[in-house]
Amino acid sequence: MVQSHKSAEHYASLLRAHQLKATPQRSAIAEALEIHGHLNIEALYELLKQKLPTLSLATIYKNLHSMIDKNFVAEVKLPGAKSVYELVKEQHSHLVCEKCGKVEDISLTLEHCIDEANAKSNFTITQVDIVLRGRCHQCQ
Repeated sequence: MVQSHKSAEHYASLLRAHQLKATPQRSAIAEALEIHGHLNIEALYELLKQKLPTLSLATIYKNLHSMIDKNFVAEVKLPGAKSVYELVKEQHSHLVCEKCGKVEDISLTLEHCIDEANAKSNFTITQVDIVLRGRCHQCQ
């Protein structure tokens, strides 16, 4: 179950700051993602149905899409695996363990790569999504 260390008003305030209505379902999604991070929809559903037994999978999908549209939640697309979701934060990349599936954030300095890509192409880079695969410390 989600064990909150912040008040319901904290999550309601975060949602309203992103022009999202602060419903119990959205607050619970925000809380779960802040505490656990990197959850796929099924894991999020299993976690939240303990707190909100009448919550449906369709409601989670609908709310996640609204939260993504308002740049409150980010979808992390993982090659060969289900997407996971996290609260939007500073630009970062992801490390994915090929054995256990654990996902970790990693901050990489990418300015040089972005500048070089802009200089060598007719593109203006607006977003960078990097997923590095390997084995975590526990699976090595």
